[in-house]
Amino acid sequence: MKPPRQRIPKVKIGGLTRLEDAIVAVEAGADLLGFVFHPASPRFVSPEQARDIVIELHRRYPVDPDKPRYRTVGVFVDQPAAYIAAIMALVGLDWAQLSGSEPVGVLEALKKRAYKAIRPRTYEEADAEASFYAALTPRWGPRLLLDLPTPDTDLAAHWRVASQMARLRSILLAGGLTPENVAQAVAQVHPWGVDVDAGVETSPGVKDPSAIRAFIQAVQRQAHLH
Repeated sequence: MKPPRQRIPKVKIGGLTRLEDAIVAVEAGADLLGFVFHPASPRFVSPEQARDIVIELHRRYPVDPDKPRYRTVGVFVDQPAAYIAAIMALVGLDWAQLSGSEPVGVLEALKKRAYKAIRPRTYEEADAEASFYAALTPRWGPRLLLDLPTPDTDLAAHWRVASQMARLRSILLAGGLTPENVAQAVAQVHPWGVDVDAGVETSPGVKDPSAIRAFIQAVQRQAHLH
């Protein structure tokens, strides 16, 4: 069954390492705030740093459990479910994004608090992975995150695959998005949401406030055209 499309796609600002950037993201209207707990990433943040950011955000913007203004997401790569659950509890995260080669059992153990990132080259690859992972994801979240298979993947080809998937499942589109091209991506793919990190940065983990605002405004403007 085709999922209902959101009037305005969700926006995830990922790779946050600083409180000031997280505040800009929330104020600009971001729906998801991402923190990377993969030590090899240039956007790595320690659980303690992320916890301090989340605590201060919740102090500034009290959380309504029935209608949260934003959700917090931890990005993990090939970590055991017990470790992921422990970090989620410590930091106060809503969801986990699994960006490695995690087996289905990790999602099962996290009890619908995680979703899988995949890097399909074709619709058939994406659909096959969806059959494993999609049913185990958060009720109000994406079924899958679709990222670029390789850094030099043609964006048009990536969006074609994503567009086919988005007709059937709620997907979070990632990879190569910027304030300049996200409106085109939304118009072509009609995703559940879009995910950006490098596209709104001045350097890895350091965000450009004007780029964050421009990115979110571009998504909102494009959504209002349909």
